[in-house]
Amino acid sequence: MFTERETVEKVEKMKVCTCLNPLHTALAVYGCLLGYQKISDEMKDAELKKLVKTIGYVEGLPVVVNPGVLDPKEFIDTVLNVRIPNPFMPDTPQRIATDTSQKLAIRFGETIKAYQASPELDVKDLKLIPLVFAGWLRYLMGVDDEGNKFELSPDPLKDTVCPYVAGLELKEGQDVEAAVAPVLKMTQIFGVDLYEVQMADVVCGYLKELTAGPGAVRATLKKYV
Repeated sequence: MFTERETVEKVEKMKVCTCLNPLHTALAVYGCLLGYQKISDEMKDAELKKLVKTIGYVEGLPVVVNPGVLDPKEFIDTVLNVRIPNPFMPDTPQRIATDTSQKLAIRFGETIKAYQASPELDVKDLKLIPLVFAGWLRYLMGVDDEGNKFELSPDPLKDTVCPYVAGLELKEGQDVEAAVAPVLKMTQIFGVDLYEVQMADVVCGYLKELTAGPGAVRATLKKYV
């Protein structure tokens, strides 16, 4: 399609901030935790498929600016039903998890800001975007849902953020907020201070459940997705 710059920018924002890239990041984080090696295989997973469908259609779509030349809902339809499940696109969650600290602000933070700016929407209604944030913090432990270590993908802030989760284990009763509170305030990561937007408690609650023991990631997904 040939069109003017303004429309191109609207399409790009639709894709990057709502209709594709956030869904990829959600699958990347949880795919690594659940031992997946292909993004396409994750779309056969009931919880992960519902996770990205809800983030796309329910949480993201209300704040999308329709660029006119493409329908945002039809775009998500194609992403979820054609592109991501395509086994001939052998993309991996490990590759997409690269530089996640640089991606969260644009892929999710812009949606949070749009909710803040809207008189009809409430940030407190966002349930699964904070679950992705909690999943990323759980991912930073470098331990999968079975308790096996895995190598984190490259990230320029890895040495900055990983020490905050270094003391966490897969067990119940931990004070996860005391560990990660400084990270939740980092606007350069999330695009917003999660305490200021009243999302920090939700993220910490999820993280506490995600770290409760082996199998807790799957159990948490089943519970909330």
